[in-house]
Amino acid sequence: MDGSGAGKVALLWLGEPACGEVDLVGGKVANLSRLAAEYRVPPGFCLTTHAFARWATGLGEEDLLPAECRGQLEAAYAELGRRCNQETPSVAVRSSAVDEDGRAASFAGQYETYLNLVGVEQVGRALRDCWASMRAERVLEYRRRYGLSVDRSQLAVLVQLLVAADVSAVMFSADPVSGNREVVVVNASWGLGESIVGGTVSPDAYQVRKADLQTVERRIVEKGQMTVPVPGGTREVVVPRFLRTQPTLDEAQLAQLAQLALALEAQWGWPVDVECAFKDGELYLLQCRPITTLIQPE
Repeated sequence: MDGSGAGKVALLWLGEPACGEVDLVGGKVANLSRLAAEYRVPPGFCLTTHAFARWATGLGEEDLLPAECRGQLEAAYAELGRRCNQETPSVAVRSSAVDEDGRAASFAGQYETYLNLVGVEQVGRALRDCWASMRAERVLEYRRRYGLSVDRSQLAVLVQLLVAADVSAVMFSADPVSGNREVVVVNASWGLGESIVGGTVSPDAYQVRKADLQTVERRIVEKGQMTVPVPGGTREVVVPRFLRTQPTLDEAQLAQLAQLALALEAQWGWPVDVECAFKDGELYLLQCRPITTLIQPE
């Protein structure tokens, strides 16, 4: 599908030109799509704000997908399987609001995310739940706090191949606490990144000096829990004893992460907050947004 008539299109693929338009796909997806050509971003497609608007017109029928969205979802999920050489790929379903992951407000943790879903039925239910999360009280309160509209908000939803991570990391191209812009801060843990994002595990913490990519600080903790894929979703399990006190990242991986952070910061022009994962030695970029606490108002 090309970008022509993009104002009405209900579904776009990461990497398509129109998939970089925030008004269509939200901040999270727009950022990822713009980076997909240069970095290892897992393939996926987005149900646009147009699809959300079609669903929102039937507020009394929240159990239903609009017929056009259902058909496009089925076709896109099948195409994703072909692209990944998997008949029924495991996917992550993530909300992406138009004003999310911007320079004013990140919306981190406000909207819904569903991991390790298989088949159109599971993905369709998660899609509806993502759309419905736009009306969650915590989201409305967040929007009010930042002076954003609660009546005209728009939401897109990303369906993306799940990376069953060996190690997940959240990194910052500047220290978000001290404001030090000479280091890259990395938090990492075993398994999927929800353990870090959700705060259910204390991750290993590293600081890498930007000037020479040398690790200048490391804190290796006992990691008791990890999030892993299970049929229909994820589960927190006990980390195998031999891994609990082992460092999650080696020097080469830390340097690779720091190089990625530096490249993204240079590309965007401001400090970035990045989610990524290592799987079978390969580094995947999962999300990139500004560190809003360090962005100076223009």
